[in-house]
Amino acid sequence: MNKRKLLLAVLTIVAIVGFSYLKRSGSNERSSSNIYIHNEGTTFGTIYHIKYLYNRDLKKEIEAELHRVDASLSMFNPQSTISLINKGESNTADSMLAEVLQLSFAVNKATDGAFDPTVAPLVNAWGFGFKDGQLPDSTQVDSLLNLVGLSGIHFQDGKVTKDNPLSILDMSAIAKGYGVDRVAQLLRGYSITNFMVEIGGEVVAEGINEKGTPWRIGINKPNEDSTSLSTELQDIISLSGHALATSGNYRNFYVQNGKKIAHTINPKTGYPAQQDILSSTVVAPTCAEADAFATAFMVMGMEKAKKVLQEQRQLDAYFIYSDEEGNYQTWSSKGFDALIVR
Repeated sequence: MNKRKLLLAVLTIVAIVGFSYLKRSGSNERSSSNIYIHNEGTTFGTIYHIKYLYNRDLKKEIEAELHRVDASLSMFNPQSTISLINKGESNTADSMLAEVLQLSFAVNKATDGAFDPTVAPLVNAWGFGFKDGQLPDSTQVDSLLNLVGLSGIHFQDGKVTKDNPLSILDMSAIAKGYGVDRVAQLLRGYSITNFMVEIGGEVVAEGINEKGTPWRIGINKPNEDSTSLSTELQDIISLSGHALATSGNYRNFYVQNGKKIAHTINPKTGYPAQQDILSSTVVAPTCAEADAFATAFMVMGMEKAKKVLQEQRQLDAYFIYSDEEGNYQTWSSKGFDALIVR
């Protein structure tokens, strides 16, 4: 091969290598650019929606974290940490259950016992847990009340002990919110600052959405639709840097003998809560906290809930209630009112 042909061959190889490098470089540059990624799926018996600004899809990591929460707190997973404790096969709490237990004790105290994760036997008896059939009579309710009361649960040095071995811990009223917090924490670990995590209506939002504005979250009207097909909005709020949770009896209920039986059980009386609040939405620093207080306020009613809000300054709330004529009315704290999109 003469020098001219050799030079031409070398130049051709250099050109091919250079083009290949540029192609790979361009591909890497595109993959490293941030875009809004949307993940959705099922967890905790409901649906999750997660959006975040990042350079790759984190669904695998997100679902792994949700599985860890399920393995700790799920009542429907027979091998979860809480199930083993309920069955008396273990008394050791993992780090997740320990964190949720500590928050549960704090909210229980702040709400004078209205939030109580030992209410499961009564929830089951009224047909909202594992049991179906006849409604309990007063004798059964009184008997089951002996199993209820967070004061009978003790947590020290990572160990859970129960005054009554038949008492059951059920974190259903806080687990979704805690799961939202865990995913939000995961995203922050990747230095993601613009995201929205929603599991079954419980939300943490930070930064901005794809339009460059704070996230918009709708609050449903409490239409009595147990199919969850009715999604008419009562209000819309702008949310960033906060967590939000809603509790209401307008979805999870049934009618027997012409009477509506709602799923929120008063742990003091043993009967379904019959208060004036139809829907309780709480904004808090964490979603687990918002979730727990939203449930407690449904049990307490508006006047007692307002007193708690005066003491718990980190909270804001929005209540939908029915007036004497049966019309929907709303009440919101000053901080929550500032979030409503007018």
